[in-house]
Amino acid sequence: MLPFFTNPYPNELLYSAIARYHFYSGNLDCKDTLEELFGSRCVIPSVEIGSYFSVLAEKLGPHYSVESLLGNHTIYLYYASFLSKNRQQEILQDVLQDGQALYTRLGIIAGSVCKKDGLYYCAECAKADNAQYGEPYVHREHQLQGINYCPHHEVPLRKYPVTTDSRIQYVRFELKHMNLTAIYETDPYKDIAVTIAKQAYQLFQLPLHELSREIISSKYRSLLRERNLITASNGVRQKELYQAVKSHFPKGFLQLYESELNETYEYNWLKVLLRNSKRHVHPLRHLFLLHFLQLDVEHLPIISTDRGAFGNGPFPCLNKASSHYKQFIIQDVDVTRDSKTKNLIDTFTCLFMQENNRQTYSRLGE
Repeated sequence: MLPFFTNPYPNELLYSAIARYHFYSGNLDCKDTLEELFGSRCVIPSVEIGSYFSVLAEKLGPHYSVESLLGNHTIYLYYASFLSKNRQQEILQDVLQDGQALYTRLGIIAGSVCKKDGLYYCAECAKADNAQYGEPYVHREHQLQGINYCPHHEVPLRKYPVTTDSRIQYVRFELKHMNLTAIYETDPYKDIAVTIAKQAYQLFQLPLHELSREIISSKYRSLLRERNLITASNGVRQKELYQAVKSHFPKGFLQLYESELNETYEYNWLKVLLRNSKRHVHPLRHLFLLHFLQLDVEHLPIISTDRGAFGNGPFPCLNKASSHYKQFIIQDVDVTRDSKTKNLIDTFTCLFMQENNRQTYSRLGE
């Protein structure tokens, strides 16, 4: 166990805490710091997440765990809720060890959107941190792909000047290298960009692995069904959805954020996002869909999953001649749509075994 460690500040990246440790320990060689923290001089510093968490957690002592480090001091929760349960468990194993497959599993390599190069900061956060803690630090919410505003102060983020391109380094924020002057610029998309930044930050408030892609997908379908964007055969009304999403966002916004929709492309992000597909969809695009659905991230856990037009079976048999009248024994229904009213109609079929007489009845949806 280490004799001391620079305990991470609220929402500080683990990378930043290690940078401060390296500075305060007095180590001249970064590899000495790596050996002290990870038991190896060959670890490559990672800004977003990291690796060898099992070793690090053991050296930091009982107040830290792999889960607490991953959930509180990395950007992982930006991605986690939109990953499959299986992928979440794979990533937990990745961070325990060398993390070689980590960024591929997250989709950061192949599915990056508005990729950031370097470290970013909010001038107002830096001033507040310096006043409260005596130094600025790297906030994880400022490093997210596609997020250009601070969710707390609603000001544009600035890139921190880094003078070296060495892979074996930890950059510690210093106030003297920061531009803390006010930013005056006109951004026609500021309101929506700030809203998206706030929603991204809300992802950090969700408990680790409370949600998954399977759960989120079902919630999406429930919300789309409320908007009559699910067909009688349980498919998505893709054309209507595309037009609605395009109309929802200001002209040029989706293109600026590398998320323009091409209806003819089989693997456009909106279609893939709503399919039972293994393809990765960037969290920024999930936030775009949630914005269209007018749903705050903090309310996601309480949204009901999709139960179909008439809920989940089994359904009651309404054949009065049957001995199992009103018993919940019917598993399957045939869903159609009324040609005039466009309301859904479920047709339930019950086989009255004594007379081999097939009885049907229908229920009208809204």
